[in-house]
Amino acid sequence: MTELNARQEEFAKALFEAYDTNTPLNEEEWKDVVTDDETAYAVQDAVVKLKGKPTAGYKVSLTSKETQDMFDADSPLYGQQVAERFLQSPADVDLQMLNEPLLEVELTFRAKEDLQPSDTLEDLFHKVTVAGALELPDARFVDWFPDLGKYNVMADCAVGGLVVYGEEHDADSVFENVDDAANVHAVLFKDGEKLKEGVSSEVLGNPFKSLQWLVQKLAEQGKAFTKGQMVSSGTFVLPPKLTAGKWEVEFDSGLGNVVVNAK
Repeated sequence: MTELNARQEEFAKALFEAYDTNTPLNEEEWKDVVTDDETAYAVQDAVVKLKGKPTAGYKVSLTSKETQDMFDADSPLYGQQVAERFLQSPADVDLQMLNEPLLEVELTFRAKEDLQPSDTLEDLFHKVTVAGALELPDARFVDWFPDLGKYNVMADCAVGGLVVYGEEHDADSVFENVDDAANVHAVLFKDGEKLKEGVSSEVLGNPFKSLQWLVQKLAEQGKAFTKGQMVSSGTFVLPPKLTAGKWEVEFDSGLGNVVVNAK
């Protein structure tokens, strides 16, 4: 268990206060307070504890080489989320309640039973539901994207904002096999105009690999991915900034559409 020093404890409290009041921090004031992965996750745990609510799910970030390079990382990272941060589509989102949100096209998975670090991709395939999603990453810092330091991203619950998810289906009823999950195509629209398109193979080659990475990472830290918890598994596209308007993503593979109305 990583022990936080006084400055790191202060950082956790500042992050929680920024989250609670939507008053962003200046990163210059907190540079180099955290300088390694273990301490960054320990600060995140302290922030989650201050929220006083159970972890309802997770988000996985840095699931492509492009995003890892942006944050000088060589592996994904995760953030814990409370239940009120997961919304069903269509969702109305008040931009005044967020700081500087982005928008990502993702797949979510929800555990139908507890997931184990020994689970193969095939095991996971039979143990989860899947849904299309729009994740709205957001940080507790001013001018955070793409320059926020990796350890501060990690401490800030992987810049978790909101996750808006579509209709859930058993993964093994949507896909014939695990490999099919790498071939989900999605098209993103803003106010009816096509903006971007992407494919799920952008997420570590297959989003199930993101889920497996998370389950194993949590186990290393003495945590578990339990029945009912959800994860937003990684973005298909480099995220645009979330601005006012109707955002809609169309998924193939029978996953339907997901809508965010930002006002």
